[in-house]
Amino acid sequence: MERQLDAFIAHLRNERQVSEHTQLAYRRDLANVLAYCGKTGIASWSALQIQHLRQFVARQHHAGQSSRSLARMLSAVRGLYRYLNREGLCDHDPANGLAAPKGERRLPKTLDTDRALQLLEGAVDDDFLARRDQAMLELFYSSGLRLSELTSLDLDQLDLPAGLVQVHGKGSKTRVLPVGRKAREALEKWLALRGISAPQDNAVFVSQQGRRLGPRAIQLRVQAAGSRELGQNLHPHMLRHSFASHLLESSQDLRAVQEMLGHADIATTQIYTHLDFQHLASVYDSAHPRAKRSKDSDS
Repeated sequence: MERQLDAFIAHLRNERQVSEHTQLAYRRDLANVLAYCGKTGIASWSALQIQHLRQFVARQHHAGQSSRSLARMLSAVRGLYRYLNREGLCDHDPANGLAAPKGERRLPKTLDTDRALQLLEGAVDDDFLARRDQAMLELFYSSGLRLSELTSLDLDQLDLPAGLVQVHGKGSKTRVLPVGRKAREALEKWLALRGISAPQDNAVFVSQQGRRLGPRAIQLRVQAAGSRELGQNLHPHMLRHSFASHLLESSQDLRAVQEMLGHADIATTQIYTHLDFQHLASVYDSAHPRAKRSKDSDS
């Protein structure tokens, strides 16, 4: 079973060309399923049936595994069995028709507009690190990039005179995004200092040693900016969520936001309508005379 799992991961890497992050996630999830099979005496993938997998999902859910994690695990199982069926090693899919237990829907955390401006409009030292970090923050918020998209960004993907950036997102899909005026200014100031490090490749964001910044280094720099400027935890995806939420509040154009975020399914983008509704509800509660009257009458 483990040998066939290794072959499936190699298939993902060499034929499907999925990201290393996805490969690791699939291997981790499927290794847990494999461990369950070992404990319950299931000796082959063809012997794993829907009732076994249902029991495994129930146990994981009872142990505190989130609905989202279980859904990802089931997706990994479906991918594995598609491969096994194609190779003639199996003739069924135990995950077919099986869904993860529904969990409480968690809304993404965002900065409100004032907090976003507080983060970005402070004084910036005219040195290598400060200009680089400011350019990263501005680009995250201006264009809604994923961490992986900013990490892999090369110079030839930027067209600052036109105010555009080309990014390679999930599934090797390319999209072109606008870059706002403030982000363009921050990038121009950073690029004027970038050469100091004698960069080793065409990466837009590099370390003082000239190496492309990795995801963890970028996360730490964003976290430090959040602590310094806002006194709170901040991560790159919060800036992406803030970009989407603020854009939707202003434009009400869900399709445009979907395209800019690079979501394959509009249902993924619709979560931001819930954030917008929360904002409208809070405005109503604080401003509408009937809402206030109802609130006063309760006291």
